[in-house]
Amino acid sequence: MNVTQTTAYATNGGGSLVAVSLGTPVPLPNNQILPPGITVDGTNTVFTVATPGRYRISYTINTTASLLLGAGIYVNAALVPASNIPVSLINLSTYSAEILVDLLANSTVSLYLFGANVNASLVSGAGASLMIVRLS
Repeated sequence: MNVTQTTAYATNGGGSLVAVSLGTPVPLPNNQILPPGITVDGTNTVFTVATPGRYRISYTINTTASLLLGAGIYVNAALVPASNIPVSLINLSTYSAEILVDLLANSTVSLYLFGANVNASLVSGAGASLMIVRLS
């Protein structure tokens, strides 16, 4: 039995600069592996999942310098608390989390950085990645 029904993956590997304000979606235009049933919008920030089910969603963001930022996954424009790395008094350069979430048909998934007005420079090659895996 194959427990992985659908897998999508996308990265931002070009060393992009992301201008972060209160909440800024991270574009993921590179290395996109999008199976039937998962699409991305023209800004490469909003992934639409057509099939309802239980999903494993994971992300990693690597910046070139430690910054006072937070990160998280938004589903249908709402932050998923279990994915949230809050803005804290500690500067970080790597943000990552993994969650299990039940998605309805046509749910949207986005990766966000948030915090004060800061320019976050992503590492070339492994700047940011998002993986969406349907388990059931």
